[in-house]
Amino acid sequence: MSLKSMMPDLFKTIAFRLTLWYAGIFSVSSCVAFALFYFLATQTLQEQTDRDLLEKARYFSTVIQRNGIMGASKLAVIEAQAAGEKRIFFRLLYPNGEVFASSHMSYWQDISIDQGAIRLLSQTKGHAFKTWIIKPHDQKTRVLYSFVAANVILQTGIAMDFQSKFIGAFKTVFSVAMGFIVIFSAVSGLFLARKALAGVKEITRTANAISGANLEKRVPETGNRDELDLLANTFNRMLDRIQDLIKSIREMSDNIAHDLKSPLTRIRGFAEIALVHKDDLDNYRAMAANTIEESDRLLDMINTMLVISKAEAGEGGFVFKPVNLSVLIQEACELFVPVAEDKKIQFTHEVPDQLYVEADARMLQRAFSNLLDNALKYTLEKGRVHVDLLKDSNGFADIRVTDTGPGIDPAYKEKIFERFFRAESSRSTPGTGLGLSLARTIAREHKGELFVESQLGKGSIFSMRLPYRNIPVI
Repeated sequence: MSLKSMMPDLFKTIAFRLTLWYAGIFSVSSCVAFALFYFLATQTLQEQTDRDLLEKARYFSTVIQRNGIMGASKLAVIEAQAAGEKRIFFRLLYPNGEVFASSHMSYWQDISIDQGAIRLLSQTKGHAFKTWIIKPHDQKTRVLYSFVAANVILQTGIAMDFQSKFIGAFKTVFSVAMGFIVIFSAVSGLFLARKALAGVKEITRTANAISGANLEKRVPETGNRDELDLLANTFNRMLDRIQDLIKSIREMSDNIAHDLKSPLTRIRGFAEIALVHKDDLDNYRAMAANTIEESDRLLDMINTMLVISKAEAGEGGFVFKPVNLSVLIQEACELFVPVAEDKKIQFTHEVPDQLYVEADARMLQRAFSNLLDNALKYTLEKGRVHVDLLKDSNGFADIRVTDTGPGIDPAYKEKIFERFFRAESSRSTPGTGLGLSLARTIAREHKGELFVESQLGKGSIFSMRLPYRNIPVI
């Protein structure tokens, strides 16, 4: 792959963006620091220049008091020559702006008398500062206007050479320093970004190494309890759930194959027998009836699977209306009385009157019927099955089905609610392994839950917990 084709991918990487952000923030912060330093330095230099000018003004005021105006005129020339005529100048003015004495002004001829400063000075009786730029050298000059006598104004200015040199040196240092800072921050940012994202690369490498047949690999955790360690831990837990899910799907596929194989084998056997007994009409009818029965069993299994799948996907199409739960349970119990009598099972129920809930009556009846069917199916002759309907102060109704069956192995207490799961001990009993899964799905669609309590050899208690809303009896 060419470098040109790789560049867009580089620009899209998190490492590149982090590097860009780090370098940008570091560079902007450095610019702000330089600007603040520059401002403070120039202000300090200007304040020092202003103090020097004020000191000159006080000196001239003292000379005028001792030696008069002529003494001040001579002092202006001497001071300018001593400091350098391109370094400082002096002018003595009347309050109307007329110059009556000055130092040599050939270098300072561009600096005129600022009438605005004189008017301001006349009003305040203090001093005023101005800054001039002398062409063509762009020489900055700081100028002071100050009364040195009752009717004498001193205009004096100092060339700000040191400040100009400082600004030039500062610009050079700033350019070099900023170049170094940008390069250093970019390199440091790239190093830190790669260091920080090393864990993400490890997660990516692990994800690429995982396949359907190999889910054992995990991302190493550092134990630092930082964000990347938390991400690795979350990723590993996700892999654990995926592994459990795939294992469950494989087990469910095996169970589906086993449960579909038996009815299909029987249907095929009926067809073979029909071919052998060509002239026996009664056999044809019996085999047709058996075929229909096995086909209905398969259709019921498929329809139940569809109901569970749609409900879990939020597309169950449940219709919730006020339902008299007491009547629903009593009617369901009455339907199973003949089954209990055939097995000589003591079948009782205790249901209070007029307990209403918001529910899909058809689905709720189907779920409760599955619980009763399981209880009566696995309870031995002369055993006992009892149904209770209770309500608590928290707004929940509990439908409890208690049996004296063989009980459930603690290892299977949650697995029995999985689709097509059937313990080995129940394989000989007719069933599809979908009843409890459907019942729990229906309970959860009603914002409830289905629990089981069981002891081996002592029976089981299935509790369907449903919320109710104190619907008024009509």
